[in-house]
Amino acid sequence: MMWKLLISINKKLVYAIPVMIALGFLFGKVIDAQIVKQMKNLIVPLTFLMVYPMMVTLNIKHLQDGIKNVKLQVLTQLINFLIIPFLAYGLGLWFFPDNHYMALGLLLAALLPTSGMTISWTGFAKGNMGAAINMTVIGLTLGSLAAPVYVKALMGAKVDMDIVLVVKQIVYIVFIPMLLGYFTRSYFIKKYGPKEFKMTWAPRFPSLSTLGVLGIVFVAIALKAEKLSQDPLILWMIFKPLLIIYFVNYTLGTLVGKFLFKRGDAIALVYGTVMRNLSIALAIAINAFGEHGADAALVIAVSYIIQVQSAAWYVKLTSKIFGPVEEEVLNQ
Repeated sequence: MMWKLLISINKKLVYAIPVMIALGFLFGKVIDAQIVKQMKNLIVPLTFLMVYPMMVTLNIKHLQDGIKNVKLQVLTQLINFLIIPFLAYGLGLWFFPDNHYMALGLLLAALLPTSGMTISWTGFAKGNMGAAINMTVIGLTLGSLAAPVYVKALMGAKVDMDIVLVVKQIVYIVFIPMLLGYFTRSYFIKKYGPKEFKMTWAPRFPSLSTLGVLGIVFVAIALKAEKLSQDPLILWMIFKPLLIIYFVNYTLGTLVGKFLFKRGDAIALVYGTVMRNLSIALAIAINAFGEHGADAALVIAVSYIIQVQSAAWYVKLTSKIFGPVEEEVLNQ
């Protein structure tokens, strides 16, 4: 019963995330400020809850298959690391000239590409799942290594940051869960067999990740509830640059995919560049940048609304943009 409920919630993130934003806001307004402030200590365990189950479902061995399509993987990561982060950086300076930590939030959201949702939405749109898995592993690894360098180079003079602390956070919330996830997967497959793992256990782990995502969004909004109530227009100011980033990202990914790749690969490229690992970005923002990190976290939390909703809409457009699935099958 519990697993069915969690899996159901996972399929309805479009509704669940706005609900958690509303609940986080009410909680932050009603509960004592000191108690709310202490909630930031929940971010790391909640992030672990989000990342670890996702890593259990990732088959690292798919990396060998995905590297065969070097052109697809290289173009995906070029968009992820040479275009989108600098777009976010420029928009951050333009829209938040007086609040560098909100600009930091935009940059962090853009620096950590791919998540479990990359694989999920690629699957919903009937794209190349193997390529999506590769993009997730490669993008998350490269993003984790590159994030401290980008933040230091672009924002180091504008925000207070301890690069050692940022690196530690990434080790705690990316590489340790990745390692534990690999061993957990190996154990389950050895005990239950590949078929039983795929049919029974693999669908359950993403639902646990969803609990982590919803918990992180709740905490991030609760921490900024007072500021939001004093200046509600700030949400619109955050939405504007985010809408630009996602619009450019979808447009660029669609054009590159349509003209350079077949249908399945093109869909994987779009979701491999548009889906950002917002939960990890949130954890870094809150834990590595002190009190001001909550401003960055607010920007990242709002990103969830656009990311999940736009991903759902894009699934409905894929057949019109790239043609029906049957066309690709017939041409093979």
